Amino acid sequence: MPRKPRISPIGILQHVIARGNNRQVCFTSEDDMAFYVSCLKDYSTKHNLQIHAWVLMTNHIHLLCTPLSENAISKTMQDVGRLYVVYFNKTYGRSGTLWEGRYKSSLVQSEAYLLSVYRYIELNPVRAGMIEDPADYSFSSYQINALGRQSDLCTPHQEYLTLGNTQEARQHNYRALFEYELDHKLIDNIRKTTNQGMAIGNEAFITQIKKLTGYNMTSKSRGRPKGWRKKRPCKPDCVNTSFKNQT
Repeated sequence: MPRKPRISPIGILQHVIARGNNRQVCFTSEDDMAFYVSCLKDYSTKHNLQIHAWVLMTNHIHLLCTPLSENAISKTMQDVGRLYVVYFNKTYGRSGTLWEGRYKSSLVQSEAYLLSVYRYIELNPVRAGMIEDPADYSFSSYQINALGRQSDLCTPHQEYLTLGNTQEARQHNYRALFEYELDHKLIDNIRKTTNQGMAIGNEAFITQIKKLTGYNMTSKSRGRPKGWRKKRPCKPDCVNTSFKNQT
């Protein structure tokens, strides 16, 4: 089956996930994470990719980003991934691949889902049981967006800027969002759309993306629809027949 084409319209938010091959560890120290962040800063700037939220976990990463030029995401991910593999293999005396094939991504409607995806990304270490407060995790954008830590990597999205008229007000209101847990259905929806390369948003947004790209970005139910199997007369020798699996 041919690969699904990568849909990456300029100016449309995307949630990106890259995992270690077979979920193997790809960050074993703070030095590893610091090197990856440095690479991400350099290549996101080079390829005109704005990053709004991010987190590095031991075996995967999350980004919330906006491409401002054609193929900005794929170029950034490829360049960072290649350079980091060279660093990782040399540091730990290994060879071979590190990442799990292509990164996964979903288009995100900014007005309805932006701040939820911000929270989903920055709460990853909390859901993993690594910490209790996202402020205690250094390798995510939470300290930047919520506490005002300076960073050349993060660019505030316009929707984030509407949280307040001053930086202090925005940070205060952003922290308040984390007083409430994300709905489990929303978490599942974010995961599903990202893993399937779909879009997360309302009907108008899905329609807009379809008109823009020509692709239907909603998930389809797997398996055969109900009532697909029709009764057929038995062959004269009464040999059972079956349909081939459809995927």
